Amino acid sequence: MTEATSARSARRHHWRQDAVELAALFTAVTVADAVANTVAHGPSGSVLLCTAAVALLATAGFHIWWSRRREHAPPPADTGATAPSPAPAPEAGGQETTLWRMRTTVRDEPGSLAALCTALAERRVDILSLQTHPLSEGTVDEFLLRAPAALAPADLTRTVAGAGGAHSWLERADAHDLVDAPTRMLSLATRTALDSAELPLALRQLLGRCTIRSMPARSLTGQRLAEEVPAEGVLEDHTMKFRDPSGGSLTIERPQLPFTPTEFARVRALVALDARLGQRVPPRREVLTLPEGNAITVRRAGTADLAAAREMHDRCSAQTLALRYHGPVGDADRYLEHLLSPRFGRTLAVETASGRLVALGHLLWDGDETEVALLVEDAWQQRGIGAELLRRLVAMAAETGCESVYAITQASNTGMVTAMRGLGLPLDYQIEEGTLVITARPAGVPAHREAREALRVRNGSRHG
Repeated sequence: MTEATSARSARRHHWRQDAVELAALFTAVTVADAVANTVAHGPSGSVLLCTAAVALLATAGFHIWWSRRREHAPPPADTGATAPSPAPAPEAGGQETTLWRMRTTVRDEPGSLAALCTALAERRVDILSLQTHPLSEGTVDEFLLRAPAALAPADLTRTVAGAGGAHSWLERADAHDLVDAPTRMLSLATRTALDSAELPLALRQLLGRCTIRSMPARSLTGQRLAEEVPAEGVLEDHTMKFRDPSGGSLTIERPQLPFTPTEFARVRALVALDARLGQRVPPRREVLTLPEGNAITVRRAGTADLAAAREMHDRCSAQTLALRYHGPVGDADRYLEHLLSPRFGRTLAVETASGRLVALGHLLWDGDETEVALLVEDAWQQRGIGAELLRRLVAMAAETGCESVYAITQASNTGMVTAMRGLGLPLDYQIEEGTLVITARPAGVPAHREAREALRVRNGSRHG
């Protein structure tokens, strides 16, 4: 059909429709006029009007009944037409799931991330959060995933690799990871601002599994230990280095996953905040009553307690100092500045009612592990002070997520052995040439490294 023929047909159709509508209008007017004359001038006008109203109501009722019947009628028989497939039913809300933190590198091309997300969706994996770390080549994407518990980690990794992800890394996550990145950074900054000892813990929470070491500027003998680090820090593939305000250095290592420039910038911001605020120790104090009735105060200690700690050394016997420091008694004072620094851990001090320092307990960061060390003045031993300090130190280590806590002492130090046994935790013992290493770890947590590594010499400090 040509365009001219189509136009003529449309004009005829339009003229016929107008004629029909005009005829219907005249018919309706004629009928209305006839009905009005009949009602107004007929002998039974009122009866006719009521009859019409009843008929109208009956018709409306029948129409409503018929409509409802059709709504509830069964669907018509299949006539060969293909009906749309119903949407798949959602999974049950009670399905057991697992949280994972995953990193993978994708190509810096449009659609690369979409392909990865589609592949995860096909395995019923929910993406809870996503952070991107741009690199010179490609992009590192960090996901927080909720996956079905039945999905094995190897299957999840293969799914990511099949969607274009490379150099993938996967580890279990927990509810603490369900926080967006800005909120997380503010929380870590707050922890660092309140307590100098929190910096290594905040960095470990930010970066995941890593090793953090603080190196003092010089050893106890005056030998230079820490290398000179530029003020802006150093970023290598698996290592970051920063300058410590005291002149030492802070080294962070993560062999299983290279650091990104974004992570380097975040760590540098936390280190700069810590350096600007200086050493900080929370002022919390707690008063306890010993079994014999004496009141003691347990509080956090810092370098401000250096003079009081040296006075306590002077009141301790040579045997007590030898059991604590495993070396010449004259060197004991030289360790105190390192031990009391919040850069290397946390220290608890015990004071009498008169304010005299009588005991120190140290919790010292050592890579992925944590060391505990105790010193109680002779006149205050055998009163439960050491056991109380050890219990508090181990609780502090557990709060920070440390996998194990160990103590280095001598086999003849029955007081330390008894205190470790009193923790009620599984213990590992290793003795070598009279030196005893006792390692405690929560039930079900595997050992991260051999206990003998704790025997190595540590940069001018003798803990235990």
